[in-house]
Amino acid sequence: MSRAKCSDEDYIDFLIATPRAASCCEAARSGPDGPAPAAHDAYTRLLHRLEPDPEALWAEVEPLLRKDDGVLILDDSTLDKLYSRKIAPVHRHWSGKHRKVVWGINLVSLVWSDGDRCMPVDYRVYDAPVDGLTKNDHFAAMIARAAARGFRPRAVLFDSWYSSLANLKRVRDLGWTFLTQLKSNRRVDLDRAGYRPVSRLTIGDGGVVVHLEGFGPLRVFKAVSRDGDVEYWATNDLAMDELGRQELAERCWAVEEYHRALKQCCNVERCQARSARAQRNHIGMAIRAFARLSWSFYATGVSWYEAKAAVVRDAVRAYRSRPLHRIPPTA
Repeated sequence: MSRAKCSDEDYIDFLIATPRAASCCEAARSGPDGPAPAAHDAYTRLLHRLEPDPEALWAEVEPLLRKDDGVLILDDSTLDKLYSRKIAPVHRHWSGKHRKVVWGINLVSLVWSDGDRCMPVDYRVYDAPVDGLTKNDHFAAMIARAAARGFRPRAVLFDSWYSSLANLKRVRDLGWTFLTQLKSNRRVDLDRAGYRPVSRLTIGDGGVVVHLEGFGPLRVFKAVSRDGDVEYWATNDLAMDELGRQELAERCWAVEEYHRALKQCCNVERCQARSARAQRNHIGMAIRAFARLSWSFYATGVSWYEAKAAVVRDAVRAYRSRPLHRIPPTA
Protein backbone atom coordinates (compact mmCIF):
# COMPACT_ATOMS: atom_id res chain seq x y z
CA MET A 1 0.00 0.00 0.00
CA SER A 2 1.36 3.41 -0.97
CA ARG A 3 1.94 6.00 1.74
CA ALA A 4 -0.47 8.95 1.91
CA LYS A 5 1.14 12.18 0.73
CA CYS A 6 -0.81 14.44 3.09
CA SER A 7 -2.21 14.14 6.60
CA ASP A 8 -4.90 15.77 8.68
CA GLU A 9 -2.22 18.06 10.16
CA ASP A 10 -1.32 19.26 6.67
CA TYR A 11 -4.94 20.12 5.95
CA ILE A 12 -5.43 21.83 9.34
CA ASP A 13 -2.34 23.98 8.74
CA PHE A 14 -3.75 24.90 5.34
CA LEU A 15 -7.10 25.96 6.87
CA ILE A 16 -5.35 28.22 9.38
CA ALA A 17 -3.15 29.85 6.77
CA THR A 18 -5.26 30.26 3.66
CA PRO A 19 -7.32 33.42 3.11
CA ARG A 20 -9.00 31.83 0.07
CA ALA A 21 -11.61 29.16 -0.47
CA ALA A 22 -10.58 25.90 1.16
CA SER A 23 -10.44 23.75 -1.95
CA CYS A 24 -8.23 20.74 -2.48
CA CYS A 25 -6.76 22.42 -5.56
CA GLU A 26 -5.73 25.44 -3.49
CA ALA A 27 -4.31 23.17 -0.79
CA ALA A 28 -2.12 21.51 -3.41
CA ARG A 29 -1.03 24.80 -5.00
CA SER A 30 0.00 26.27 -1.64
CA GLY A 31 1.79 23.16 -0.38
CA PRO A 32 5.47 23.24 0.58
CA ASP A 33 8.05 22.47 -2.07
CA GLY A 34 9.47 18.99 -2.15
CA PRO A 35 10.52 16.14 -4.42
CA ALA A 36 6.96 14.73 -4.51
CA PRO A 37 4.44 17.39 -3.42
CA ALA A 38 0.87 16.35 -2.71
CA ALA A 39 -1.51 16.90 -5.62
CA HIS A 40 -5.13 17.92 -5.20
CA ASP A 41 -6.19 14.28 -5.49
CA ALA A 42 -4.23 13.51 -2.32
CA TYR A 43 -6.28 16.05 -0.38
CA THR A 44 -9.50 14.77 -1.93
CA ARG A 45 -8.61 11.25 -0.83
CA LEU A 46 -7.78 12.58 2.65
CA LEU A 47 -11.28 14.08 3.06
CA HIS A 48 -12.81 10.75 2.04
CA ARG A 49 -10.31 8.49 3.83
CA LEU A 50 -10.70 9.76 7.38
CA GLU A 51 -13.55 8.65 9.60
CA PRO A 52 -15.70 11.67 10.57
CA ASP A 53 -15.53 11.43 14.35
CA PRO A 54 -15.42 14.10 17.12
CA GLU A 55 -13.10 11.80 19.08
CA ALA A 56 -10.12 13.19 17.16
CA LEU A 57 -10.97 16.63 18.53
CA TRP A 58 -11.41 15.35 22.07
CA ALA A 59 -8.05 13.54 22.03
CA GLU A 60 -6.35 16.87 21.31
CA VAL A 61 -8.24 19.17 23.69
CA GLU A 62 -8.67 16.91 26.74
CA PRO A 63 -5.18 17.68 28.16
CA LEU A 64 -5.79 21.44 27.72
CA LEU A 65 -8.78 21.90 30.05
CA ARG A 66 -10.02 21.17 33.55
CA LYS A 67 -13.12 19.01 33.70
CA ASP A 68 -14.07 20.16 37.21
CA ASP A 69 -13.96 23.87 36.38
CA GLY A 70 -15.66 26.19 33.92
CA VAL A 71 -18.98 25.90 32.12
CA LEU A 72 -20.30 23.89 29.19
CA ILE A 73 -22.16 25.90 26.53
CA LEU A 74 -24.31 24.29 23.84
CA ASP A 75 -25.54 26.11 20.76
CA ASP A 76 -25.87 25.67 17.00
CA SER A 77 -24.91 27.78 14.00
CA THR A 78 -25.72 27.62 10.29
CA LEU A 79 -22.76 27.41 7.92
CA ASP A 80 -23.72 29.36 4.81
CA LYS A 81 -24.04 27.32 1.61
CA LEU A 82 -26.36 29.74 -0.16
CA TYR A 83 -25.68 28.45 -3.69
CA SER A 84 -24.58 24.87 -2.97
CA ARG A 85 -27.73 22.78 -2.93
CA LYS A 86 -25.99 19.71 -4.36
CA ILE A 87 -23.72 19.36 -1.33
CA ALA A 88 -25.03 16.37 0.64
CA PRO A 89 -25.61 17.78 4.18
CA VAL A 90 -27.05 21.11 2.92
CA HIS A 91 -30.65 21.80 3.94
CA ARG A 92 -32.80 24.79 4.80
CA HIS A 93 -31.99 26.24 8.26
CA TRP A 94 -32.68 29.40 10.18
CA SER A 95 -29.72 31.79 10.12
CA GLY A 96 -29.25 34.40 12.83
CA LYS A 97 -26.83 36.20 10.53
CA HIS A 98 -29.33 36.58 7.70
CA ARG A 99 -32.42 36.67 9.95
CA LYS A 100 -34.19 34.21 7.68
CA VAL A 101 -34.16 30.60 6.51
CA VAL A 102 -31.26 29.88 4.15
CA TRP A 103 -29.45 26.95 2.56
CA GLY A 104 -26.62 25.70 4.74
CA ILE A 105 -25.20 23.09 7.10
CA ASN A 106 -26.29 23.26 10.72
CA LEU A 107 -23.50 22.65 13.24
CA VAL A 108 -24.37 21.87 16.87
CA SER A 109 -21.43 22.61 19.18
CA LEU A 110 -20.52 21.94 22.81
CA VAL A 111 -17.91 24.40 24.07
CA TRP A 112 -16.04 24.54 27.40
CA SER A 113 -15.00 27.88 28.88
CA ASP A 114 -13.41 28.97 32.15
CA GLY A 115 -13.73 32.68 31.37
CA ASP A 116 -10.21 32.96 29.92
CA ARG A 117 -10.13 30.02 27.55
CA CYS A 118 -12.70 28.75 25.07
CA MET A 119 -12.31 25.24 23.71
CA PRO A 120 -14.69 23.08 21.62
CA VAL A 121 -15.10 19.61 23.13
CA ASP A 122 -17.82 18.02 20.98
CA TYR A 123 -19.94 18.71 17.92
CA ARG A 124 -22.60 17.20 15.68
CA VAL A 125 -23.80 17.93 12.15
CA TYR A 126 -27.58 18.25 12.13
CA ASP A 127 -28.75 16.15 9.16
CA ALA A 128 -32.25 14.99 10.12
CA PRO A 129 -33.39 14.04 6.59
CA VAL A 130 -30.58 11.45 6.48
CA ASP A 131 -30.06 10.19 10.06
CA GLY A 132 -33.44 11.14 11.57
CA LEU A 133 -31.82 12.78 14.61
CA THR A 134 -33.23 16.02 15.99
CA LYS A 135 -31.24 18.79 17.63
CA ASN A 136 -32.54 17.57 20.99
CA ASP A 137 -31.16 14.09 20.18
CA HIS A 138 -27.76 15.68 19.58
CA PHE A 139 -28.12 17.65 22.84
CA ALA A 140 -28.79 14.44 24.76
CA ALA A 141 -25.88 12.61 23.11
CA MET A 142 -23.34 15.35 23.80
CA ILE A 143 -24.47 15.90 27.40
CA ALA A 144 -24.24 12.15 28.05
CA ARG A 145 -20.81 12.02 26.42
CA ALA A 146 -19.60 14.95 28.53
CA ALA A 147 -20.72 13.18 31.70
CA ALA A 148 -18.99 9.95 30.61
CA ARG A 149 -15.79 11.93 30.01
CA GLY A 150 -15.79 13.11 33.60
CA PHE A 151 -16.95 16.71 33.28
CA ARG A 152 -18.25 18.38 36.45
CA PRO A 153 -19.11 21.86 35.14
CA ARG A 154 -20.16 24.79 37.23
CA ALA A 155 -23.18 25.09 34.93
CA VAL A 156 -24.52 24.04 31.54
CA LEU A 157 -25.67 26.99 29.42
CA PHE A 158 -28.04 26.87 26.44
CA ASP A 159 -30.76 28.95 24.82
CA SER A 160 -34.53 28.50 24.67
CA TRP A 161 -34.32 26.21 21.63
CA TYR A 162 -32.92 23.46 23.87
CA SER A 163 -35.00 24.18 27.00
CA SER A 164 -37.44 21.31 26.53
CA LEU A 165 -38.56 19.41 29.63
CA ALA A 166 -36.59 16.36 28.56
CA ASN A 167 -33.35 18.35 28.22
CA LEU A 168 -33.84 20.14 31.54
CA LYS A 169 -34.40 16.79 33.26
CA ARG A 170 -31.33 15.28 31.62
CA VAL A 171 -29.08 17.97 33.04
CA ARG A 172 -30.79 17.85 36.45
CA ASP A 173 -30.50 14.05 36.65
CA LEU A 174 -26.73 14.37 36.21
CA GLY A 175 -26.63 16.57 39.31
CA TRP A 176 -25.58 19.59 37.24
CA THR A 177 -26.79 23.17 37.31
CA PHE A 178 -28.25 24.67 34.16
CA LEU A 179 -29.02 28.21 33.08
CA THR A 180 -31.24 28.60 30.06
CA GLN A 181 -33.69 30.98 28.47
CA LEU A 182 -37.43 30.36 28.43
CA LYS A 183 -39.85 31.52 25.79
CA SER A 184 -42.41 33.99 27.06
CA ASN A 185 -45.27 31.48 26.74
CA ARG A 186 -43.76 28.78 28.98
CA ARG A 187 -46.29 27.98 31.69
CA VAL A 188 -45.25 28.30 35.33
CA ASP A 189 -47.03 28.43 38.68
CA LEU A 190 -46.24 31.09 41.28
CA ASP A 191 -47.66 30.72 44.81
CA ARG A 192 -50.14 28.05 43.68
CA ALA A 193 -52.08 30.62 41.68
CA GLY A 194 -52.36 28.35 38.64
CA TYR A 195 -50.21 27.87 35.57
CA ARG A 196 -49.79 30.91 33.32
CA PRO A 197 -47.23 32.22 30.80
CA VAL A 198 -44.01 33.40 32.44
CA SER A 199 -44.46 36.77 30.71
CA ARG A 200 -47.48 37.47 32.95
CA LEU A 201 -45.50 37.23 36.18
CA THR A 202 -44.17 40.14 38.20
CA ILE A 203 -40.47 39.33 38.55
CA GLY A 204 -38.16 41.41 40.74
CA ASP A 205 -34.43 41.96 40.38
CA GLY A 206 -33.57 38.81 42.32
CA GLY A 207 -35.91 36.55 40.37
CA VAL A 208 -38.70 34.36 41.73
CA VAL A 209 -39.03 30.65 42.45
CA VAL A 210 -41.78 29.10 40.36
CA HIS A 211 -43.00 25.64 39.45
CA LEU A 212 -42.41 24.84 35.78
CA GLU A 213 -45.19 22.68 34.42
CA GLY A 214 -43.95 19.11 34.03
CA PHE A 215 -40.58 19.80 35.67
CA GLY A 216 -40.60 21.27 39.17
CA PRO A 217 -39.13 24.30 40.95
CA LEU A 218 -36.97 26.80 39.07
CA ARG A 219 -35.72 30.27 39.76
CA VAL A 220 -36.74 32.61 36.95
CA PHE A 221 -35.14 35.97 36.16
CA LYS A 222 -36.33 38.76 33.89
CA ALA A 223 -33.70 40.70 31.93
CA VAL A 224 -34.60 43.82 29.94
CA SER A 225 -32.05 45.13 27.43
CA ARG A 226 -31.47 48.77 26.59
CA ASP A 227 -33.61 48.51 23.47
CA GLY A 228 -36.50 47.03 25.43
CA ASP A 229 -36.10 43.35 24.52
CA VAL A 230 -37.14 41.03 27.36
CA GLU A 231 -35.46 37.72 28.17
CA TYR A 232 -36.54 35.14 30.72
CA TRP A 233 -33.75 33.07 32.26
CA ALA A 234 -34.27 29.97 34.36
CA THR A 235 -32.03 27.81 36.55
CA ASN A 236 -32.44 24.81 38.82
CA ASP A 237 -30.08 26.48 41.29
CA LEU A 238 -32.75 28.06 43.49
CA ALA A 239 -30.12 29.99 45.49
CA MET A 240 -28.69 31.78 42.43
CA ASP A 241 -28.87 35.58 42.61
CA GLU A 242 -28.96 38.17 39.82
CA LEU A 243 -25.20 38.72 39.95
CA GLY A 244 -24.59 35.01 39.48
CA ARG A 245 -27.06 34.90 36.60
CA GLN A 246 -25.37 37.82 34.86
CA GLU A 247 -21.95 36.24 35.24
CA LEU A 248 -23.10 32.98 33.68
CA ALA A 249 -25.16 34.70 30.99
CA GLU A 250 -22.06 36.59 29.88
CA ARG A 251 -20.26 33.26 29.47
CA CYS A 252 -22.82 32.34 26.80
CA TRP A 253 -21.08 34.75 24.43
CA ALA A 254 -18.10 32.39 24.30
CA VAL A 255 -19.95 30.06 21.92
CA GLU A 256 -20.98 33.00 19.71
CA GLU A 257 -17.35 34.15 19.51
CA TYR A 258 -16.32 30.57 18.76
CA HIS A 259 -18.73 30.21 15.85
CA ARG A 260 -17.66 33.59 14.44
CA ALA A 261 -13.95 32.72 14.62
CA LEU A 262 -14.61 29.27 13.16
CA LYS A 263 -16.09 30.92 10.08
CA GLN A 264 -13.70 33.85 9.74
CA CYS A 265 -10.40 32.24 10.76
CA CYS A 266 -10.78 28.52 10.01
CA ASN A 267 -12.68 28.49 6.69
CA VAL A 268 -15.34 26.12 7.99
CA GLU A 269 -17.89 27.39 5.43
CA ARG A 270 -15.60 27.36 2.40
CA CYS A 271 -15.28 23.69 1.52
CA GLN A 272 -16.56 22.89 -1.98
CA ALA A 273 -16.68 19.09 -1.67
CA ARG A 274 -20.08 17.55 -2.38
CA SER A 275 -20.07 14.34 -0.37
CA ALA A 276 -21.30 14.23 3.22
CA ARG A 277 -18.16 12.41 4.37
CA ALA A 278 -15.83 15.04 2.91
CA GLN A 279 -17.88 17.90 4.37
CA ARG A 280 -17.95 16.30 7.83
CA ASN A 281 -14.20 15.73 7.76
CA HIS A 282 -13.60 19.31 6.65
CA ILE A 283 -15.79 20.64 9.48
CA GLY A 284 -14.02 18.44 12.01
CA MET A 285 -10.58 19.63 10.92
CA ALA A 286 -11.73 23.27 10.88
CA ILE A 287 -12.80 22.86 14.51
CA ARG A 288 -9.43 21.33 15.34
CA ALA A 289 -7.81 24.33 13.62
CA PHE A 290 -9.75 26.61 15.97
CA ALA A 291 -8.52 24.59 18.96
CA ARG A 292 -4.95 25.42 17.91
CA LEU A 293 -5.73 29.12 17.54
CA SER A 294 -7.54 29.15 20.88
CA TRP A 295 -4.65 27.53 22.72
CA SER A 296 -2.19 29.91 21.05
CA PHE A 297 -4.36 32.85 22.17
CA TYR A 298 -4.23 31.63 25.76
CA ALA A 299 -0.49 30.90 25.67
CA THR A 300 0.71 34.03 23.83
CA GLY A 301 -2.07 36.60 24.10
CA VAL A 302 -2.29 36.88 20.29
CA SER A 303 -5.94 36.82 19.25
CA TRP A 304 -7.35 34.38 16.71
CA TYR A 305 -7.83 37.15 14.17
CA GLU A 306 -4.33 38.59 14.61
CA ALA A 307 -2.77 35.12 14.34
CA LYS A 308 -4.62 34.59 11.06
CA ALA A 309 -3.69 38.04 9.74
CA ALA A 310 -0.02 37.53 10.67
CA VAL A 311 0.26 34.57 8.29
CA VAL A 312 -1.00 36.64 5.38
CA ARG A 313 1.03 39.67 6.47
CA ASP A 314 4.25 37.64 6.32
CA ALA A 315 3.39 36.56 2.78
CA VAL A 316 2.71 40.18 1.79
CA ARG A 317 5.99 41.27 3.35
CA ALA A 318 7.89 38.56 1.46
CA TYR A 319 6.35 39.64 -1.84
CA ARG A 320 7.08 43.32 -1.24
CA SER A 321 10.73 42.50 -0.55
CA ARG A 322 10.92 40.65 -3.90
CA PRO A 323 8.04 41.84 -6.13
CA LEU A 324 7.45 39.70 -9.19
CA HIS A 325 5.21 41.92 -11.29
CA ARG A 326 6.72 45.16 -12.52
CA ILE A 327 6.41 47.21 -15.68
CA PRO A 328 9.81 47.32 -17.40
CA PRO A 329 11.44 50.76 -17.37
CA THR A 330 11.26 52.77 -20.55
CA ALA A 331 14.43 53.66 -22.43
